[in-house]
Amino acid sequence: MSAGAAGPVAPVPVTVLTGFLGSGKTTLLNRLLRDPALRDTVVIVNEFGAVGLDHLLVERSSEGIVELSDGCICCTVRGDLVDTLADLVDRVQTGRLAPMRRVVIETTGLADPTPILASLMGHPVLVQHFALDGVVTLVDAQSGAVSLAERHEARRQVACADRLVLTKTDLAPETGALVHAIRHLNARAPLVAVAEAGPGDLFGCGLMDPATRRADIRRWLGEVDHAEDACADPHCGHDHSHAHRHDAHGAIRSLSLTHDAPMSRADAEGFLDLLVLRFGAGLLRLKAVVWTAEDAGRPLVLHGVRTYLHPPVRLSDWPAGEAPRTAFVLIGEGLDERVARDLLAAFAHAPRIDAPDRAALLDNPLSLSSRGF
Repeated sequence: MSAGAAGPVAPVPVTVLTGFLGSGKTTLLNRLLRDPALRDTVVIVNEFGAVGLDHLLVERSSEGIVELSDGCICCTVRGDLVDTLADLVDRVQTGRLAPMRRVVIETTGLADPTPILASLMGHPVLVQHFALDGVVTLVDAQSGAVSLAERHEARRQVACADRLVLTKTDLAPETGALVHAIRHLNARAPLVAVAEAGPGDLFGCGLMDPATRRADIRRWLGEVDHAEDACADPHCGHDHSHAHRHDAHGAIRSLSLTHDAPMSRADAEGFLDLLVLRFGAGLLRLKAVVWTAEDAGRPLVLHGVRTYLHPPVRLSDWPAGEAPRTAFVLIGEGLDERVARDLLAAFAHAPRIDAPDRAALLDNPLSLSSRGF
């Protein structure tokens, strides 16, 4: 994992596999690990005793490492996930472990995935060696509706997902109401039945499309239509492609903010600073592509979770067919759409905010919602 003659080694993609208790994470993981596409994958679990991987084991080695028969390994979280990942880096660098092609972190059913994402994005060592590929969330067709109604962990798992997997549909084939609830929380992530879910459906969620090996901004931001599982209720009254609120359960919603002119990088940073100041830990995830005035031909890509921002990345150019623009996707709890839009308008110099008012807005962002724009 260190730099060699050919240049720096690319960060290892990390997939967070989550889902509420009994959703079938280990069953899916067992099936996926048999696929040659997952060879040289490292699986991180909380404890071996709770994970049924026994039929794949060939050797239990020291310090929490288990070798699997298909070339993968499995290890436990020993105290802290950061320590576990750092130890894996050390093992590779010292030759005690073969290079990793992928890491899959299976969370407990009660886990909020955002602390894991924050560790991957906010730790100065881990960001050099690992890159978040995506969050895959399983939802149980039998009990998923109850979990989403009663447990905030289940709602966060769905809201943060880049890919959604519906399990146990053979036991509960009527899933219309559940899909409706899922789409209130996350309208952007592709939703697939577990029987059809393979590595190609669940991995490769990052900005680079593994099929074309080129950046795909619309796909990464979740702007691709998912008509096959859209809300079919004519009385719903919600626009699932834009901003949502699961009204009965504490305002998890998704906002899409766009601006069709370049903005300075300083203004983009100022907008993000005040966004974090205003919403703080309620900002579960952020994805953005910024059209900057300083380098208009190379989009700036941003990815954050809660108060942590992954080091920004510059693409070499705008993808073919993609018009330059700025787009922010915000997912969180307690997000005020009017505040977020007014903040972006203030920093992007949009005409909806008069110039004399801009300084006042920036001086007092917490009062934006009462300004009546």
